[in-house]
Amino acid sequence: MNGERRPDGGGAAVAVGEQIRRRRAQRGMSAAELARRAGLSKATLSGLEAGTGNPTIDTLDAVAVALHIPLTDLLARDTDSGPVRVPATVASQDEPTRELLRRVGSGHSLELWRLRMPPRTGLAGVPHAPGTVEHLLIASGAVAAGPGDDVRELTPGDLLAFAGDRPHSYRTGDQAADIIVVIASPVVG
Repeated sequence: MNGERRPDGGGAAVAVGEQIRRRRAQRGMSAAELARRAGLSKATLSGLEAGTGNPTIDTLDAVAVALHIPLTDLLARDTDSGPVRVPATVASQDEPTRELLRRVGSGHSLELWRLRMPPRTGLAGVPHAPGTVEHLLIASGAVAAGPGDDVRELTPGDLLAFAGDRPHSYRTGDQAADIIVVIASPVVG
């Protein structure tokens, strides 16, 4: 194509390169600094940002880690898909059901999950990155949730926000629970 960009914006390699360049600029990081943090040569990073590289998943993961963003943010194309509807699903009657409803990228690290738990079940929350805050909104049922040293009893309409970078848990009693979980992780610049 003699250096011309495709009408669709240049394909996946160009889209990834644009994301890397944008995220690096948002953090005020030089190309040399990002290459150093990711363990890449400056030439390799330059090729990635130009959209001429053909990186492995490991290479993209190293860049994402160095930028403190989820790997999927590098693969996202900035297009407005319009309204997004996530159809309801049927929950398991025997074990907790977790569904990622939406990840908000473009410089944010925000995830929206649905957690549905049958009666008399427990779930241990794995600590997230430092500075992460979990927000729980109880849609129905009842649950005891929160960090290990400060578990709270929650009922429909209750909201609980707590440090998600520590061990935490969720446990239902005699009722099933439907919980909206928003995980907000800091974007380190």
